[in-house]
Amino acid sequence: MFASGREVLRRALEGHYGVGAFNCNNMEAVQAIVSAAEDARSPVIVQTSEGAIHYAGLEYLVALARTAAEQASVPVVLHLDHGQKIEVIERCLDAGYSSVMIDASALPFEQNMERTAEVVRLAKPYGASVEAELGRLKGVEDLVSVEEKDAVLVDPAEAARFVRETGVDYLAPAVGTSHGAFKFKGSGKLDLARLEQVREGCGVPLVLHGASGVPAWVVEEAERYGAKIGGAKGVPEDQIRAAIERGVAKINVDTDLRLANLAALRRVLAEKPEEFDPRKLFGPAREAMKRICREKMALFGSEGTA
Repeated sequence: MFASGREVLRRALEGHYGVGAFNCNNMEAVQAIVSAAEDARSPVIVQTSEGAIHYAGLEYLVALARTAAEQASVPVVLHLDHGQKIEVIERCLDAGYSSVMIDASALPFEQNMERTAEVVRLAKPYGASVEAELGRLKGVEDLVSVEEKDAVLVDPAEAARFVRETGVDYLAPAVGTSHGAFKFKGSGKLDLARLEQVREGCGVPLVLHGASGVPAWVVEEAERYGAKIGGAKGVPEDQIRAAIERGVAKINVDTDLRLANLAALRRVLAEKPEEFDPRKLFGPAREAMKRICREKMALFGSEGTA
């Protein structure tokens, strides 16, 4: 039985810490995430995208996550990240996901509300919680005008109405992050004042998407063995802490795990070109991803809370 996302994030909000939501695509990632949570005595959210479901298969991912959760002594939430197709959301609910996201942020505000409310109704009989997104993460740069920023970042008044009328359990507001490894072309600042306004108006746990930090040690190791990711820049740690202080309870991490996996694989392949045992290749990748998860749990303040 997976833990309730609603309860895990409510406790985080009340305890002023964040819970890491880590994307997975295979067995090694699931093992790394849940093993790190167990060692840290931290709740954790294992999340899959529609792309991961297409790649690995829904049944495989659920079986992996359920096995890990049943063996763990800490709360493990299984969450659908960036669900856009209602049929995929329904399949996830039927399969036992305890949390789903409906991402209708590309739609006009009223249609986003309608789609989100529909998913809230679908999830209720399952006891599953629902996340939605408001605003757009793409194309935000430090030097754009106020008018341009307001066009992509969340409107606090709209956010309050959105939560009130949809009944959504937690909200991902666009406050200046972006997905991928190349964030912040300027000073690297979240719109914390806007985030605080959203928290005050909504009263639900908030979610920070695009929150990978792109640690220097990962980039350096990956590039040492041939990767080309120069210029990658993540969200600074002080900004993550500031966001948690302002109501962010769920923090999404995907890019950092991908980079750690890449760095470890490249290192083994470079240092041991004769190696062909997949266990010797993907074992180090699993450990690198686990290290990322542990570092994030310490940063988010969730260690020892489970």
